Amino acid sequence: MNKKSITELVNGASCLDDYDPNSMPVVQARKHIRNYLSPLSTKECLPLRSALGRVLAEAIISPFNVPNHDNSAMDGYAFNADEPSTDGVTRLKIIGTAFAGKAFDGKVSGGTCVRIMTGAVMPEGADTVVVQERVTVDGDIVSFSDGPKRGMNRRLAGEDLTRGQVVLAAGHLMRPADLGLIASLGFGEVKVYRKLRVAFFSTGDELASIGQALGQGEVYDSNRYTLYGMLARLGVEIIDMGVVRDDPALLESALQEAASSADVILTSGGVSVGEADFMKELLEKLGHVVFWKIAMKPGRPLAYGKVGNAHYFGLPGNPVSVMVTFYQFVREALLVLMGQPEPAPLPLLNVECTSNIKKFTGRTEFQRGRLFIVSDGTWKVSTTGAQGSGILRSMSEANCFIVLDENVGNVTAGMTVQVQLLEGLV
Repeated sequence: MNKKSITELVNGASCLDDYDPNSMPVVQARKHIRNYLSPLSTKECLPLRSALGRVLAEAIISPFNVPNHDNSAMDGYAFNADEPSTDGVTRLKIIGTAFAGKAFDGKVSGGTCVRIMTGAVMPEGADTVVVQERVTVDGDIVSFSDGPKRGMNRRLAGEDLTRGQVVLAAGHLMRPADLGLIASLGFGEVKVYRKLRVAFFSTGDELASIGQALGQGEVYDSNRYTLYGMLARLGVEIIDMGVVRDDPALLESALQEAASSADVILTSGGVSVGEADFMKELLEKLGHVVFWKIAMKPGRPLAYGKVGNAHYFGLPGNPVSVMVTFYQFVREALLVLMGQPEPAPLPLLNVECTSNIKKFTGRTEFQRGRLFIVSDGTWKVSTTGAQGSGILRSMSEANCFIVLDENVGNVTAGMTVQVQLLEGLV
């Protein structure tokens, strides 16, 4: 994909068939944002346990085969599958024991076997393991019928990883299983991209901080707390700049301060049409910002661009809209900037809806929903009730978004809808 600068987008919008700042479809808005993102380049070396949630800056290469020897997958007896049987019964003499970490020092030859534990090295001459539950032991003689096929219950060297294999590619987001996987290769440190720095503040004269008495017409600022929680889940470095009043000088100072210290700036409020014209002027003065009216509900007003060298996202002021736009646009952008070249999209599942939903075609809606299981084991979804963009309770009660794209109209109970799980996000 040929990347264009924000300046080229603003000045050359007429050449882009899908560019419409007054009604940008959700899918196209995501593509436009993705086109202007460049991941971090600064790397740092961290102890393995400190790398959880970070993005690998260099691939992890296996220095040896895993496992590094043929070994037993079960507790049992190692033998050669060519051993003959008499009347369908195989009888073998036990000549020793192989433990995990302590191999049998000898060779399995005709008529013999070795007692072997899970993970122990396969003895020379043995190619198969019969599990202990299927044998009869009489002194040093073991017997069994219906012997396993050659190679059963044996794990081959390199079966998991081969020497020189790329185990985890650069750009991989480190999860708990990855810590164990890398540790199994003997690495105690990894190279990761530095933490992404994200600064955010709320705008509005009506906002009060927790601990202050509410004046007439004031509300407590909840957006900074939900933004903090969402950013904390991503493991970025968080810079909370508080509340900035609707004053051009204060807003300009805040934007300049944020741009000097952060890779990304998030603001909530002040980007709706007619809300604060000076905000748009400030952003045009300090950088390049395209104001989109996304064809979606909630969260129609959204701004994206650059302030100095920092990426800028202007989110709506309504609490639910802040969360919806963050998960639908900002989250993926942050993952790309953190070093993931192609973050996995949030999966969409098809589920029967038990609620009636009124909706106009031509825009995408993200209804808050409760996914639940019924007595026959199938999953269904219902809305959380009132869906106003100021009803933050609906996000606390929801465990999914009901995603209704621009082609979907009214939904009647019993219809199949798409849902996007919130577990692990909110």
